[in-house]
Amino acid sequence: MMATRELTRSPSILPLYLRTAATLVPGAARLPGLPGGGGDVPDLELVLRDAAVDRGRLDQYAAVCQWPQSAVVPSTYVHILAFGLHMALMADGSFPFAAIGLVHVENEIVQVRPLTAGDRLTFNVRATTPEPHPRGRTFAIVTTAHSGGDLVWSERSTMLRRGAGATPTQRPDASPTGAPTTTTEASLLAREQWQVPEDIGRRYAAVSGDCNPIHLHAFSAKAFGFPRAIAHGMWTKARCLSALAGELPDAYAIAVSFRKPVLLPSSVGFEAHADGDAINFALRGVKRDEMHLEGHVRTTAIDALQTPSPAPKKPAGASKGRAKGARP
Repeated sequence: MMATRELTRSPSILPLYLRTAATLVPGAARLPGLPGGGGDVPDLELVLRDAAVDRGRLDQYAAVCQWPQSAVVPSTYVHILAFGLHMALMADGSFPFAAIGLVHVENEIVQVRPLTAGDRLTFNVRATTPEPHPRGRTFAIVTTAHSGGDLVWSERSTMLRRGAGATPTQRPDASPTGAPTTTTEASLLAREQWQVPEDIGRRYAAVSGDCNPIHLHAFSAKAFGFPRAIAHGMWTKARCLSALAGELPDAYAIAVSFRKPVLLPSSVGFEAHADGDAINFALRGVKRDEMHLEGHVRTTAIDALQTPSPAPKKPAGASKGRAKGARP
């Protein structure tokens, strides 16, 4: 039976990063209280109730992702409201993988209705059982957000733990599940070229809390094998979505697969095509024509990507308090 842990406030992310970073010390993952010791994903769900949108932070996010300033909340912004819960789950001593070193390979978001800065949200976060992958093992962090007892948003973030992989049953760089592939010039919605600045990782980290060192500076990224800092995958998704803001209905599902990382600074090309009830889009490097991101927006049948959980109820025996590493 899944255990439920209620948090009284959103966790402070930096201490959680420091906890996961401690696992980089050889043998540290075997110490009690630190993640990364292997084993099974814990049967644990984290719950945070009555989370509010900070309008100042929302405006900063919109500026960084070039989203139109509005009281309407971008669907990708809700991800950063839940990100502290993601980190708290992965920083728990029972979690088998250390967060630093994981690769975000896919992200799927379903917006059931538009959210505004006045909405109060209840988040539920859990991890799925790891599955074999050609490059190691993957698991997903599944998040739902309810408002007034109704499901309004959900997300599935698929993470790769690199290692010995299974025999692939499909290409590891296959398009997101269910993504149409037909594109023609007649269906072109957008074709743009963007200059991604060297400091975008630091600017996005400041508003999102995702301060992974691979995104901050070239010297810290080199410690993890990158020649330069790389853009956050969720920034690239948000930037692509902002370019499609005028095409989005009230309810939609957006799925992306992250390919080659965007080295900072870079010139990238964005292209989007309409195809029936879907919009297919891609982000490529200009100089080397590398695929950075591939995805689609589905404007009907928004339950196709994932089945939302029922509205959360406060369990009688649920533990209430802070996750390890949360602010006192």
